[in-house]
Amino acid sequence: MDKIGYSEALQKHYASMVAWRRHLHRNPELSFREEKTSSWIAERLRELGCEVRTNVGGHGVIATIRGKLPGPVVALRADIDALPIQDAKQCEYASAIPGVMHACGHDAHTAALLGTANYYMERRSTLAGERRLLFQPAEEVTPGGAVSMIKDGALSGVDVIYGVHLWTPLPYGQVATKPGPFMASPDEFYIDITGKGGHGALPHETVDAVIAGSAFVQALQTIVSRSVNPLDPAVVTVGAFQAGTTANVIAEQCHLKGTVRSFTEPVRELVKRRMEELLLHICSQYGASGIMDYRYGYPPVVNDVKETERFFQVADSLFGPGGVRESEPVMAGEDFAYYLQQVPGCFMFVGAGNEECGAVYPHHHPRFDLDERSMVNSAALLIGMAEHYAAAAAKA
Repeated sequence: MDKIGYSEALQKHYASMVAWRRHLHRNPELSFREEKTSSWIAERLRELGCEVRTNVGGHGVIATIRGKLPGPVVALRADIDALPIQDAKQCEYASAIPGVMHACGHDAHTAALLGTANYYMERRSTLAGERRLLFQPAEEVTPGGAVSMIKDGALSGVDVIYGVHLWTPLPYGQVATKPGPFMASPDEFYIDITGKGGHGALPHETVDAVIAGSAFVQALQTIVSRSVNPLDPAVVTVGAFQAGTTANVIAEQCHLKGTVRSFTEPVRELVKRRMEELLLHICSQYGASGIMDYRYGYPPVVNDVKETERFFQVADSLFGPGGVRESEPVMAGEDFAYYLQQVPGCFMFVGAGNEECGAVYPHHHPRFDLDERSMVNSAALLIGMAEHYAAAAAKA
């Protein structure tokens, strides 16, 4: 089926997608706490007639749609959790939960996948194989929900998996991805530097944790510029530096928090090792001591080359060559990476930005919103990928 066919078929479900998305936007739940969201999704799926499994790896939900014809098992995934952000939008569907907001589009991912379920349930008699729809909790917080869903059998028998992220930096009507490493591993570090506090007028009797911490932050900037191959992308960011309590007291302790982003395991380990070495030597230089808690986040999202080639074929037919881009690598992280370690697949961006409807704010911003029409494009791309794979499998 061509773009017009998919779009027309999904268009009749668009009003439902909007209503579903706005309900979820008004009623967000944080990672690992998606009890009501999970129950609501399962209820909608049962109304559509889907075979539903709940409590998968926590609050995960799986809808299974079995076709009448033989064929592959294709998994399609959406994430369902929200963020600890106060919604600053002024609209009728703004979050009703103080301090919690769908600021990354997961509400729309869920609504689009529900629309996909509706599409497939209407076509079971001509469907080849199985479509397994994964509604995954806890994408925003490590260790994430993908690992627990996989352990609970979400990928059992699956031949290929596809996922999308509605992406406001990309204009509505465009889609993008890239082969190989696509999104980074988002590691975190927490560092405590301890010196010897004292009176601000007697610095010679102290070990200033602020001085040691500042020297360490400055030295961190040399890791990417002097230790990492310039052809290998990496980021080391200190997001928090906390020390001291008042003007005339030299701080005894300094606390740092930050993130490391990279695309390969060798670079990941190199950065961690250099951080450990710098912390040891700089603290020793200033007479302080330092402890680092380095927490590995998700692995990099690495798209299967063959499935990425499929994306460009399918996307060209759906959106035209002008609507398809090869993305640059993105330093954000995604636990879809765990699925791609198990089965071939592709993670894709669907443009959701539009100045005319106020969808101009970045993800995780208090005024984040998106062009809701992008949900139809999202569902069309997922269906297009699944059906192209099934057609190729039938010919093999």
